[in-house]
Amino acid sequence: MVFKRRDRKPPGRALLELFWPKGGWGRAAQYVKHRLHRLPDPPERIARGIWAGVFTTFSPFYGLHFVVAGVLAFVMRGNLLAALLSTFFGNPLTYVPIGIVSLTTGHWLLGSEMQMDVETSLGQKFGDAANDLFYNLWTYVAGGTRDWHGLTVFWHDVFYPYMIGGILPGIFAATVCYYVSLPLIRAYQARRKGAIKARFEALKSKAAQAKPGGKKPADRSGTAD
Repeated sequence: MVFKRRDRKPPGRALLELFWPKGGWGRAAQYVKHRLHRLPDPPERIARGIWAGVFTTFSPFYGLHFVVAGVLAFVMRGNLLAALLSTFFGNPLTYVPIGIVSLTTGHWLLGSEMQMDVETSLGQKFGDAANDLFYNLWTYVAGGTRDWHGLTVFWHDVFYPYMIGGILPGIFAATVCYYVSLPLIRAYQARRKGAIKARFEALKSKAAQAKPGGKKPADRSGTAD
């Protein structure tokens, strides 16, 4: 195939770049910022898309952030591409603090306390929920007794508090990003329009000079009488 990648990435390298992209997260952030500034849409619409994308990163719907951000952008009349790009606000470097803030806020709002010990750590609860889901789905095919204990604990201790607790910090972070990005996008678009207009005027002037009978630059190489 013409567009097939010739040098396929080894699985280990692909996994590494998932957590640390080529060039680092700083370069990745610059790329996202550059793409957001160049979107052909009004600044308000782009900023609403950014709000939707950043807010989505505070939700526990991992693997569905693009879908959630797209739906929010559609409802808010925001830019869809801006919403998808802004989900990179959530990445392996920020998911831990986002999760801690969301879980802490959620349990505080619900008046509960997350039970954390060696045997029932956060990772263990994720693992138990995944095992329950896989095993119980398998019992529909192979038969057997279904047990939803691990998934129930995960729902009450992790998922539901995370979903509730992510709303307030998500609104705060998304609103800050909205008001920070709006004037920046306006200034960038105004500067870009000015540069394009100046380039167009220069090309127009050059084309007019190239026409027969058009004004030519004064010849300053002649000698005085």
